[in-house]
This record gives sequence, structure tokens and C-alpha cells, in this order.
Amino acid sequence: MKKTFTLLLAFLISFLPACAAGNVETTSTEKQGAGNMKIQIDITNDSGNHTLTATLAANSSATAFYELLGKRAVTVDMHDYGGFEKVGALGTSLPRNDTQITTSAGDIILYQGNQITIYYDVNSWNFTRLGKIDGTTQTELKKILGKGNVTAVFSVME
Repeated sequence: MKKTFTLLLAFLISFLPACAAGNVETTSTEKQGAGNMKIQIDITNDSGNHTLTATLAANSSATAFYELLGKRAVTVDMHDYGGFEKVGALGTSLPRNDTQITTSAGDIILYQGNQITIYYDVNSWNFTRLGKIDGTTQTELKKILGKGNVTAVFSVME
């Protein structure tokens, strides 16, 4: 019994490094790393054109969004809702990771799996956090998003 165990252990020790050295395919998202999924958002409205950057969250919804944007830029016509967000149809459904959260200015949220929102104020609900706009204050974001409708083009940063 001891001899069999020793042989089995020796086999495993020699076999495991070979497995680790094998070819393992990784997606572009895995190579990027969850905290490094960066996107660009080009906003067009009555006040002009604005470019924002955002860092995506570490969840399957954000990963699916990033992979979608890796194939093509996504244009979303957004309208104001409730005096705290811009919302528009994504044109496809993404996996949901809804949790009860309170948003803050700059949050990018997936709502009902097929709506995307950019928050410029606070709201609490069951949402999926996709990411957060980088380095923009609430006041700046309110000016950029304006009072009317906006067109937002989401794309992967190069």
C-alpha cells in the first residue's frame, strides 16, 4: 500500500508541472484583468461633444459588456429619468448580477438586463453595477449630460 501511494505521489508531482505548462486559452478580458477593463464614452448633446472614460466592475455583466464592445462600439440614445440618471436601450441583453445598491454620480448601471444608465445623482434599487466614470465630479457630469436627450457611444479604450 505504501509503495502504491509513493508511486502515485511521484506520478502526480511529475504530471502537475506539465499540466501547468500546457496551452491554456484566455479571453481578452482575462488578459486585461477585471480592474483594467477601460471603456470610452462619447457623449453628444445640445451642449456639444464630450469624451469620458470609465473602469468596469469585476462581474460577469461587465465582462459581457466589455466583450460586446470589443466587437463593436454600441450607440445608445439616452433620455433623462427621475432627475438622477440618463437611460437608454442597450439593444441586447447581458447577464444580470442584481443587488440592492445605492448609486452615486458616475455609476454605469445595467437595468433589467437590457437598459444602460449613467447616474448623475443618487438612487437605490436592485441593479447590476457595470462600472464607474473616472475622474468626473457630480457637477461636471450634470453639465456634460445636460437636461435633454444625449447620444452615448460606448467603446473599448485602445
